[in-house]
Amino acid sequence: MLCRNSILVLLLVGIWGVSTAQSAEPLRIAVASNFLLPIKVLVNDYETKSGERLTISSGSTGKLYAQIINGAPFDIYFAANSREPLKLEEKGIGVPGSRFTYAIGRLSLWSMHTQDPLGALQSGQVKRLAIANPATAPYGAAAVSVLKALEVDRSSRPKLITAENVSQTYQFIATGNVELGFVSYSQLVARGQENSAWMVPDSYHDPILQQAILIKRARTNKSAHEFLAYLKSSHAKSLIRSFGYNLDANR
Repeated sequence: MLCRNSILVLLLVGIWGVSTAQSAEPLRIAVASNFLLPIKVLVNDYETKSGERLTISSGSTGKLYAQIINGAPFDIYFAANSREPLKLEEKGIGVPGSRFTYAIGRLSLWSMHTQDPLGALQSGQVKRLAIANPATAPYGAAAVSVLKALEVDRSSRPKLITAENVSQTYQFIATGNVELGFVSYSQLVARGQENSAWMVPDSYHDPILQQAILIKRARTNKSAHEFLAYLKSSHAKSLIRSFGYNLDANR
């Protein structure tokens, strides 16, 4: 029969084992698809320096938000807007005070077939135009605003092909399945294709303030706080800028 001291030792070992297992779990990040390439670079840099492990799940801002409110085990949420992170904060799912703008997105009109995508759109000769789903993807909502601002005649407006997210929008165009589409400028910068795109003026749509927020389940997770601190460092900001994003110095 075990004595009291032996039982206490076993309990402590068990607790330590659970704690160790929890700390060994990789940090889980949910990221809007437009930021997938930059976050991979940032995560690789951070893992090399810290020895921590992180896993990345990508999708449209709206779909990732739906997964989080339904209990998906993410620790940090990187949205392509400010609305969903604010909702999580208001619902008590996001940690108050942790929300911040990590990048300002830039929208581009791009084609594999012309150096003048805007002219191609306005000429009425383009049959199909790809945009991300405006209901779930902020870049898609911005694209709809641009079409209204351009006042493209409805009779000559190409058929809209709706992609699940901005990454799929890029694929539709890159594979030649769609002649033209609105994508994130960052996607083009990462592949050296920005010279064949029309940079949409900021005045044509609401600012694409991309915000991140710490999820409540990770509020005491030291690794999560350290990674967020890393993202606010001058080095991380420099990497984000290199992908074609703007940064809001006031946030």
